[in-house]
Amino acid sequence: MINDDTDPAHILIVDDDAEFRGMLANYLASRNILVSASSCGDEMSRHFAAREPDLVLLDLSLDQEDGLDLLRDLRSRSDVPIIIMTGHRREEIDRVVGLELGADDYVSKPFGLRELLARIRAVLRRHEFGRNSSDDQPSGRYRFDGWELDLKAHRLVNEGGDVVSLTKGEYALLVAFLAAPGRALSREHLLQATRVHEDVFDRSIDVQVLRLRRKLELDPSAPRTIQTERGVGYRFTLSVKHFSS
Repeated sequence: MINDDTDPAHILIVDDDAEFRGMLANYLASRNILVSASSCGDEMSRHFAAREPDLVLLDLSLDQEDGLDLLRDLRSRSDVPIIIMTGHRREEIDRVVGLELGADDYVSKPFGLRELLARIRAVLRRHEFGRNSSDDQPSGRYRFDGWELDLKAHRLVNEGGDVVSLTKGEYALLVAFLAAPGRALSREHLLQATRVHEDVFDRSIDVQVLRLRRKLELDPSAPRTIQTERGVGYRFTLSVKHFSS
């Protein structure tokens, strides 16, 4: 959290513009934030090896590397919150792909520093709330169509016995569906259930559903497990069994 009475949050800035990195670092440091900075993927990896930050500000428009590749690699090995920074060129495409790859928020250059700070605070608040509220989650296991979700271990196993990795958002969304099979759930209900109601994206749930479908569905383009309810939201169509232990 960003609070003068607590330990400062540690933020890693990944951007190849030295002047821009310095400007961001100076502003955030003046707001009681511990800042590290890197210009490329190798430097980012070295920072993670030394100490994983609380949040990453990742520029997608790097000269020598694809920021989306760095995002994909980072998300494959860490649940650290990530805010992507995009420029004007291909902004909408980069933003959508970045969200699908697991980014938590985005800002478009040029952006206001106060806006950036507000987004950082919201993402960190959301992340901390989800971590601290884990004891409130239901216990036991859910089974559906050969799949099993272990709520204690946060582990999803497919019918072949393989573990399927889920981000925190995907896990929370799946739990919300499994707790109410057959019911049409509104986007607002799913936003509350996944604890992303502070998100700035009106369609953030749609992005998470798309990612979850890619992991559950044989053909995500013709979903049969999570179906869209026009004008309402989504419905989990399969029969679900809950085991308390």
